[in-house]
Amino acid sequence: MSSTTLEMIREVERETRLAPETVMARYLQDTLGQRTAAYVAGVADAKMVGRWARGKHRPRGIASDRIRTAFEVTKLIGLAYNAETAKAWLLGSNSRLDDEAPAYVIRHAQSLDDLRLVVPTARAFAGERP
Repeated sequence: MSSTTLEMIREVERETRLAPETVMARYLQDTLGQRTAAYVAGVADAKMVGRWARGKHRPRGIASDRIRTAFEVTKLIGLAYNAETAKAWLLGSNSRLDDEAPAYVIRHAQSLDDLRLVVPTARAFAGERP
């Protein structure tokens, strides 16, 4: 992995730890679309993502962890490639995740432990960029 890639990974990690949930929800809504953002967050009402983005509500419990994880991987791959590739990566099956789509893994996570492989898998993909 190049030093530029490592710097990018560290910057995205930092941003993920510091960004308010409103910023993360807005980014996911803008990058993935409201329905896909709601899917990865595990909420049935897509409008809830808009409410989070506007600060009207806050994601609770595991939904917050799902939003944070989705933000980190989408941002990381979006910077390494582009937004379309980030969305395609999120929705496509992945051999490192037992052939499940990262979006599916994030949506069905019930704990942080369930999310533990998603970010390293995204880092590996971002590090493979041309």
